[in-house]
Amino acid sequence: MARAGNPLGWAPVRRIRVRGPSMAPTLRDGDVVLARRGAARVGDVVLVSWAERGGQLSVKRAVSPMTGGWFVVGDNTHASTDSRELGAATVHAVVGWRVWPRPGRLRTTGP
Repeated sequence: MARAGNPLGWAPVRRIRVRGPSMAPTLRDGDVVLARRGAARVGDVVLVSWAERGGQLSVKRAVSPMTGGWFVVGDNTHASTDSRELGAATVHAVVGWRVWPRPGRLRTTGP
């Protein structure tokens, strides 16, 4: 995977493998999704990083813009480390499609 400073590298779209339960039931451990450059909107599934996490990338749900980035949470709030603990996240890309194992567009939800 590319580094957190530029997770998509030169490509406008990148395949990402989801790890962990934080986005269940929307996404599950092992799902493969497509992340694309673009501005996030409230409710989007996004690819993010935190300065405190040294290059780790995470897939979360954009809740609201805040000073220094976005407030993001996992859909499975009981199994997610997110902005509630880490503060503002840097959004690198919007995740719009799951390509494996159940291909389809991801739904945008409200806050």
